[in-house]
Formats: sequence, C-alpha cells, structure tokens
Amino acid sequence: MADLSKYRNIGIFAHVDAGKTTTTERILKLTGKIHKTGEVHDGAATTDFMEQEQERGITIQSAATTCFWDDHRFNIIDTPGHVDFTIEVYRSLKVLDGGVGVFCGSGGVEPQSETNWRYANESEVARVILVNKMDRIGADYYRVIDQIKTILAAKPIVMVLPIGFEDDFKGVVDLLTRKAWVWDETGLPENYTLEDVPADMVDKVEQYRNELIEMAVEQDDDVLEQYLEGNEPDIDTLKRCIRKGTINLDFFPTYCGSAFKNKGIQPLLNGVVDYLPSPTEVVPQPEVDLDGVETGEVATVDPDGPLRALAFKIMDDQYGALTFTRIYTGKVKKGDTILNTFTGKTERVGRIVEMHADSREDRDYAQAGDIIALVGLKNVQTGHTLCDPKNPATLEPMVFPDPVISIAVSPKDKAASEKLGEAIGKMVKEDPSFHVETDQDSGETILKGMGELHLDIKVDILKRTHGCEVEVGAPQVAYRETITKRLEDSYTHKKQSGGSGQFGKIDFILEPLEPGEGFQFESKVVGGNVPKEYWPAVEKGFKFSKDKGVLAGFPCLDFKVTLVDGAFHAVDSSAVAFEIAARSAYRQSMPKAGAQLLEPIMKLDVFSPEDNVGDVIGDLNRRRGMIKTQDSTPTGVRVKADAPLSDMFGYIGDLRTMTSGRGQFSMEFSHYAPCPRNVAEEIMAKAAEEKK
Repeated sequence: MADLSKYRNIGIFAHVDAGKTTTTERILKLTGKIHKTGEVHDGAATTDFMEQEQERGITIQSAATTCFWDDHRFNIIDTPGHVDFTIEVYRSLKVLDGGVGVFCGSGGVEPQSETNWRYANESEVARVILVNKMDRIGADYYRVIDQIKTILAAKPIVMVLPIGFEDDFKGVVDLLTRKAWVWDETGLPENYTLEDVPADMVDKVEQYRNELIEMAVEQDDDVLEQYLEGNEPDIDTLKRCIRKGTINLDFFPTYCGSAFKNKGIQPLLNGVVDYLPSPTEVVPQPEVDLDGVETGEVATVDPDGPLRALAFKIMDDQYGALTFTRIYTGKVKKGDTILNTFTGKTERVGRIVEMHADSREDRDYAQAGDIIALVGLKNVQTGHTLCDPKNPATLEPMVFPDPVISIAVSPKDKAASEKLGEAIGKMVKEDPSFHVETDQDSGETILKGMGELHLDIKVDILKRTHGCEVEVGAPQVAYRETITKRLEDSYTHKKQSGGSGQFGKIDFILEPLEPGEGFQFESKVVGGNVPKEYWPAVEKGFKFSKDKGVLAGFPCLDFKVTLVDGAFHAVDSSAVAFEIAARSAYRQSMPKAGAQLLEPIMKLDVFSPEDNVGDVIGDLNRRRGMIKTQDSTPTGVRVKADAPLSDMFGYIGDLRTMTSGRGQFSMEFSHYAPCPRNVAEEIMAKAAEEKK
C-alpha cells in the first residue's frame, strides 16, 4: 500500500509563453524521468507530443506524467496557456490537489494567468508560484509580486530572493535557511553551491525573512504568542505553519528562477513537497444524486473505501481510447468491472497505464490518490463518475462553457466523407468544448468551438491525424434571440378531417427573464380547463420550439411561459394536440413579444507597446469595442475592453501589423448583448437568403 502522504497531484498553469512546459521538462530531468532535456522552441518537449504543438511551440492539450523527488511521488499535468484551450486547465484543476502558477519575470501577470488563477480559486486548489524567466531583459521579481497582489488580489509569501537580474541572474537566497543557491554557467541543474548570503543582500534578506515569519506565525496562536514574546520559531515549525496557510489558501509560497537556464528549480520542488497538500489533506469531493443535487456524502480519500473515480479526459490513439482518471476512494485492478453512473452501464477495465506524456507503463492496480489512464472503456466521457457497482455514487460533474464560434466543413472527396463522421466522433469525445452538428438545410457539418485557433487546430487534426481533407467555410458567430416585452396571448389548435380530430386551446403569458435565467415554464391553470396530464405537452412544445428563434433561426434565451387557461375536448384532445398548439403559439406570439437578436460579447485583454496604443484603441473602437481600462506596464500598455465577436475575426493579424509583431491579446466569452439594429437587419437578411 502506497503512503498517500508522499503523493503530490499537481498541475502547472500560466499564460502563453510564461514557461510552463519548459518548467515541466526541467522537473522531469531533475527527477531522473528523462535524460535529455527537450526544448519547446525545437519542438522536442516531452509533454508537447502532438505535431501541432511541436510546430507552433504551444501546448494544446494537457499531458500527464509521473516522477519522484525526495521519495515523494509527483503526478504532474502540464496544461495549455492559450485562452482557446482553457477547458484543459479547468478540467485538470478539477482533479488536482495543488498547482504551480508560473509567471513571466518580465511579462508579469498576463491575461491568461488571470483566467487560470480564477479557475484555480473556484476549484479551491492550493498553489505555489514560480516567477520564471528571471534571466530575461526587463525581468523584475518585486514588480511581479506587486502585480500578484494588485491584479490577482492574492497574497504571495516570498520564500526566495533572486541574486542578480537579467543576464546577471545567478541563483536565489532561501529566506528560511539564509542560504544562497548559486548555479554556475554550465547550465546543468546539479551544478550549484550553497553559500552564505551575498553581503549586499543581507538587509533585504532580513527584511523579507521577517515578513515571511510574521505571515507564517499567524496560522498558529501558540506560535504567534511565542513569537510576540521574542522567541523565533524553528524552521520545522515555520514550515508547518506555511503548509497550513498554503492549504487554507491564505497565501501562496513564491519562488523565482529561470527554467530554461536550469536555475531555481530545486527550491521550487522542495516547496511542492513541503507546502502543497497530499490527496488526504484536500477538501473531499462532494457526491451528488442523478439530478446533480448534493447528497451530503463526500468521497474521502481512502484506499479501503468503495471505488469513486472521475474521468477527466478522453484521448484517442492507435491503441484505442484512453480514459484519464483520478481515483478518489478505493482501488481498481486490471479486469475489474466498474459502473459508470451517468450511463448506468458497467464497463470492464482492460488495462491500467501510468502515463508519461504519450508513452505508458502498465500497472496491475491503482488506488486512491492516483492519476492514471484506463484502457478498454467504451462509453465513458469527460466528467463521468466511475464507481463500485455494489456501492454506486456520483461525484460532482464538470460544467463546460458553450462554444461561441462555428465553421462549416465539407469533405473534399468520397474517401474523406467516409472517415469524417468517425474522426469527428472521436474528437468530440476528447474535447467537451468542441461541438458538432449537421445543418438540416444544407447538409453541411458545422464545427463549433471556443475561438479561431481552437477550430484551426481541430481542422488540422482532422487532416493529419485522421487523414480527412476538408473544405472550410467562413467562421460564423453563435447569435441568440430573446424577447423584450410581456405578452398575453391565446392559441387554438383545431383539426377535423374525418375520424377523430385534434383540439387544444391554450391561454398563456410570455415574459422576458434576466440574462442567464434560461427557459422557465409554469402552469397556473385552475378548474381543469387544461387537464394536468397535458401540461408537460405544452411545456415540451415551447421547449422544443425555443431552439429555433423567429427572427433568424437562432436559439431563444431567457424567457418564461406561464400557462393560465385554455380548453379541451373530451374526445379530440390529446397530448400531441396540445404540443402542436404550443409550437404554433410560439411562432405566432414571439414576434409580438418584441423579439430581439443577441450577439456574443467577448472580454478582451490587449497588450500593446506604448507607441502603438493610439492605433490599437482606434482599431478597437472601429470594431465596436468598449474600452474599460488602460494600465501602463514597464513594457507597454494593457487595454481591457468588451467587443462583439463578429467584429473580432482575424484580429491577431491586424494587431501584429499595427504593433510590428509585438502586440498580444487574449479573448474569452463574457456575455450576450442586444445587436444594434443595422447589424440585426443584416443577419436577418442573410438568414432569409439562406432559407430560399
């Protein structure tokens, strides 16, 4: 039985290009998992094993690997930084106990760092911070610490101070031990010496060390009392206090280094061991019933309990589907039969493998605390709970955002058309933020995703991995419709053509709801004018109709239908008659209730050099952007704005042109807002044209 206190399930997350994957590579090299370090810019990083990742130098999908440090087992997930793939960060954080937030020493807290930090806060994941790239021009550890406080509203507890900046960055001073870790210029991580604090840093080290101790002792009243009486706690006591505060999310131990130059990684690994929680120290996963309501039970991490595991990622490769799984309670052996509570069906575990990026090692069994991949499961999808068939339970499921952008694809030839359906089926299983549907009118396949890059990668995977050449249409925006006025109306469905007829009359009220409240139905019929057994049919009729709005055929959001009265016929009325009445009533009444088109508004975070900020803001105004804030940073200006998605296509190219390639931006869905009249008319005219 493995000792769970020696387990650390951690994720590494950050903004694009802050150095997550490079940090992961250094950890793997230091722990002896790999013998040759691969570089991201050469396309040789271990965890970037997709062709698309190697070409673009970005991480697209999260990759899991296992290694050992100081007799502790690390299960590490390297996550993407690009906003289009934050789904990978979100689902990884859901199953991790701790994280390493990596920030760039010169870029500081960048847009995607904020999103990932917010996800980590929502998932209540304890973190340590690495301020990376201390060897870069403009790197400033103290500025990044201030940004962590102001932008993320987080409380860093500074564990190390850098020795030198930029080209002169040599190492770090450990504030607890007052020892300087100094690396030589060979670039080898093991070539370091422990020295005394440099003379010019003694005062600064004492200042930050006192701050560290003051923050740590607040975690324990007895230690605080001793400290106030003038007794400094020993290092083990301080570590215990820092561990407690880190697990409670009161503060975040902060380190610095240069992963690329192999400096500062060992103290970070020691920090992961010392301060991040083991699986037994985190808040247990709540269990829910089939309707998603919490039952009050929790899946406590215990190898001897009944099996509770969460499938958090599906990956397809040449050997079949791999189901990445975090086991919370119990154990699973090769050949076991387990229950998927979502489908209600049992599955047989063919193999259990420990992942190392895209290679794997077979295991006979896995237990609570492990992150492994199961081979041979047929109908499991992301977010499904796997459990003991004799003792079923469901863990809290994952909630994924809806796609905001779509493209139409059609196969280039007959061979591609045969492969397309199967390939897309596999891709949808792997990525819950990727949706596919067939347009009933044109017969085209519509791919929906989180952004242009997301869909670009999907088309690339279709082509290379699955050998499907496809023609790609222009990107389309996921518009929505709603109503703006309260309306009382009535509709009678009457059909008499020999034999038994159809009759159903409904009196109803339509009213708009607040954004995000969805569709609601209520019946206030009294006296039996519409018998109770027909109410669900009326609801079904409206519910079915709302997927196609009356203006341009987009789904209708945020309205309520209240059934107030009606009439029925003892012979001719039926559930079908009332459902048809509701569908016809929807088409009749929605235009009268002030139907309105809504467009997706994106939250933008644009970085621009000082000289180009006027052009960038002018361009955003032309794109109907609403500027919210402008903040000067040492390297340029960050502009936050809201802008409609329809005007943001191709923005990255224009931004690079305006800023000579130095501009960056991140964009994520914010909310739906009413379309201006001229835009709405254009969309409606286009929809009418397509119908012809």
